[in-house]
Amino acid sequence: MFDTVVFDTLSLALDEAGLVPDTGAILCLRAEAAPFLMGLPKDRLVCHNSFKPDHDALKAAGFTVLPPETESFEPAALTIILPPRQRDEARALFARAMRDAPVGGIVIASLPNTLGAKTGERILAELAGETQSLSKHKCRAFWAVKAADWNAPLAEEWIAFDAPGEIEGGLWSRPGLFSWDRIDAGSELLADSVPEWIKGRGADFGAAQGFLSREVMANCPGVESMDLYEAEYRALACQRGTLEGFGNWTQHWADVTKDAPQAEYDFIVMNPPFHTGRADAASLGQNFIRAAADALKTGGTLWLVANRHLPYEAALGACFKSREMLEDEGGYKIIRAEKPKRKR
Repeated sequence: MFDTVVFDTLSLALDEAGLVPDTGAILCLRAEAAPFLMGLPKDRLVCHNSFKPDHDALKAAGFTVLPPETESFEPAALTIILPPRQRDEARALFARAMRDAPVGGIVIASLPNTLGAKTGERILAELAGETQSLSKHKCRAFWAVKAADWNAPLAEEWIAFDAPGEIEGGLWSRPGLFSWDRIDAGSELLADSVPEWIKGRGADFGAAQGFLSREVMANCPGVESMDLYEAEYRALACQRGTLEGFGNWTQHWADVTKDAPQAEYDFIVMNPPFHTGRADAASLGQNFIRAAADALKTGGTLWLVANRHLPYEAALGACFKSREMLEDEGGYKIIRAEKPKRKR
């Protein structure tokens, strides 16, 4: 999530430059349920975010929210973008916004200087030509008006690059996903550590492109089924490519800290997220551990990989009757935790 100053800078630019139209739709991409949105005409505002927690928060706040799979948008007089961090994902998002805006429509974005505000403005300028900007609070809001001669061929190129495709070893991915251009070393270490004898119903929490689930199903013949839980909808198409040819697996677009079932699985594998913006947020992984303990059967087992420095031991001790570090290698730790505690 962005800091308040990003929205303050965006609001200032909209007000000072008179960019909010009197009529016509307003589209907000990668929208967040921030107070900023309440200042826009709610009856004309349409939001989109493919990340489940943000999508759910927008709906709970009463905003009109597009389905997560939406990648083409109805023309809007004003399109507001909160750009993602990864450059190629951001390029594709700007390209879609420019493609679907009408001629004369305004596309505006805001970013902190430390998260690539100048780069974001250059991306928009490559598509739109002339841009304008306003700097405040160590942030930059930048915008352009779509002209008839905008760079449509470049937009097509950037959108095509965002399509799911195979990157290596049968793994499908796309820009912006976790370890999007390579197999993650920690996940690979965990896959090598999971024994062939595990069996029953399994789940993959924070499944991303589906690498761990594929390795488990390929190497563990006793596994009956896998449920893949992933909060970023853009990853689900990649999972279908990664797991092509495998049976007995199900996708769940879900926030596992809220949506996971209770006492259902024999085992869970996971490489939980631990970032909020640029900062480590160990609480994310700790919440995944609690959710896994709740979702496992009484004698179930969690197989976990994490960066060595992340403080997960207390959460594991509170949630499981036993735990063991299996590997400590290359900056990663592999942990097996068994027999979830039911009263914590």
